[in-house]
Amino acid sequence: MATQGGKIAKALAFVKKSETRDVNLKFVDLVGRWHQVMLPVTNFTAEIFRRGVAFDGSSVPGYTRLESGDLGLIPDPGACFAEEVAGLRSVSFICHVVEADSKRPFSRDPRLVAATAERFLVATGVADEAYFMPELEFNLFDEVRILGLPAATGYTVKSLEAGLELESTDKAYPWISGKGYHAVPPLDRYHSLRSEMVAEMQRAGIDVKYAHHESGPAGQCEIEVRSTRLLAAADQIVTAKYLIKNLAVKHGVVATFIPKPLFGHPGNGMHFHQNLVKRGRNIFFKKGGYGNLSQEALYYIGGLLKHGRALLALTCPSTNSYKRLVPGFEAPVCFTYSIANRSAAVRIPKGIAVEKDARVEFRPSDATSNPYLATAAMLMAGLDGIRNRIDPEKQGFGPFDHDAFKVKDLKAQGIMAVPFDLHEALEALRADHRFLLEGGVFTEDLIATWIDLKYRLEIYPVRLHPHPYEIDLYLDC
Repeated sequence: MATQGGKIAKALAFVKKSETRDVNLKFVDLVGRWHQVMLPVTNFTAEIFRRGVAFDGSSVPGYTRLESGDLGLIPDPGACFAEEVAGLRSVSFICHVVEADSKRPFSRDPRLVAATAERFLVATGVADEAYFMPELEFNLFDEVRILGLPAATGYTVKSLEAGLELESTDKAYPWISGKGYHAVPPLDRYHSLRSEMVAEMQRAGIDVKYAHHESGPAGQCEIEVRSTRLLAAADQIVTAKYLIKNLAVKHGVVATFIPKPLFGHPGNGMHFHQNLVKRGRNIFFKKGGYGNLSQEALYYIGGLLKHGRALLALTCPSTNSYKRLVPGFEAPVCFTYSIANRSAAVRIPKGIAVEKDARVEFRPSDATSNPYLATAAMLMAGLDGIRNRIDPEKQGFGPFDHDAFKVKDLKAQGIMAVPFDLHEALEALRADHRFLLEGGVFTEDLIATWIDLKYRLEIYPVRLHPHPYEIDLYLDC
């Protein structure tokens, strides 16, 4: 393993080889959005990796107060990539956030949470590495307009592909409902753009498994990234979203990962396939087990499902998330597990025959989550399942081999439904988060801050704004 000094030397050589005039220091806020500071390449020296660059943390959602706002950015020499945005070639480093004076890790840095979760995994002795494989789903719209005035509220979306709100006369291949999944050109109008997105992601060091058109008609796409270790997977998600959105702008369209942008259309999830490795062996595999999974894998599923309602406050943390988690669109509506069943919260891929393929897929999650917190939380729930031998079958979570969308009364059958809304999920997290505190991975302060932020910046403002459909419902009252 390379020393820190060796990694820094390699990173500096990469910057020099890139022939860039700028270096971007990127960091993620608590809710999962990227921010950056740009340095002239002449100021980017080995000293930056020790001294860092100061910034005002009080202006970053979820970080510090105005009276104690000074924080610092320390670039991670192993997390850098070349990019070309708005015609400008530069190199970006993903950073650790530290206290400005002591250089100690900042406790609310989401990247610190993910790194601490990896260290806790090793300390438990359960496994050495946690692997995550995300599926990125998003829409490409030709135009989005938002109305946010007191007397005009709503939004309009234009999609040439779906024939929504169009003035164009291009009707050579109008979309036919139900033909979106794995569509080919000319129905798939974004084939070449998606190919460019994949190439840009690969240039940034992201190993893409495949990409395709999803089932939604309004430019819905999926790009699946190959499995990698927890912290690296979270880094790749924020990098991929950044590259995808900027390439979309370059081509005059809007890329959005919002879970449910259009009523009556399929939503966008970010499913996570995951497994644990110990001494090079995938401990989720056992030939002859249910789905060829080991008992450890089933206990891991038990932890995910037992803590599922609290978990969704971190994996599905937007008010919009719960408009996706409804029957009829292959999004899970209850906490069950099963082989190949896409209505279950945890799906076991069918046809696992060899060790390297053994994994479980957590399907409720979406891209409004902070991937560092989401992956860490899923790992902590799964580890709690293994350490406390939570058997999902004995807990009543399945296996459930039926279509949950067709079950009329889940509660009557003892099946736990997903939260109705974000408020319900946050209250579940408030009541059930002890498993996240193990090993100091999450802190009470971070969880309390997260809950407060979500209520203050999302739930309460959404409640204050009249919904356009309410006008339709009640105008004649």
